[in-house]
Amino acid sequence: QVQLVESGGGLVQAGGSLRLSCAASGSFLRINTMGWYRQAPGQQRELVARCTSDGSTDYADSVKGRFTISRSRENAKNTVFLHMDSLKPEDTAVYYCNLATAYQTYWGQGTQVTVSS
Repeated sequence: QVQLVESGGGLVQAGGSLRLSCAASGSFLRINTMGWYRQAPGQQRELVARCTSDGSTDYADSVKGRFTISRSRENAKNTVFLHMDSLKPEDTAVYYCNLATAYQTYWGQGTQVTVSS
């Protein structure tokens, strides 16, 4: 069974920084993408950033230049990090880790990020 364990959310003032991490455990096929989505109240879940299997990264336009995603494979563990700088109140949302293979998509439980003005 695949598990995605997230950490690092919290409350921060506008202009501040946070780092999210997500560690994947369990058995799964080759990862196509691993990254972060977010969902604000009353909004649809949207892509924030992701790493692809060829080593490239994708970012939502709203976070380009402020957020950085990176991936680690230390100790046979797949971990993805999201470093968020210059946070804005509109970044407030529940952030979900996502892992996609050719056949399945997995989600973490979500971590709340709240940015106060």
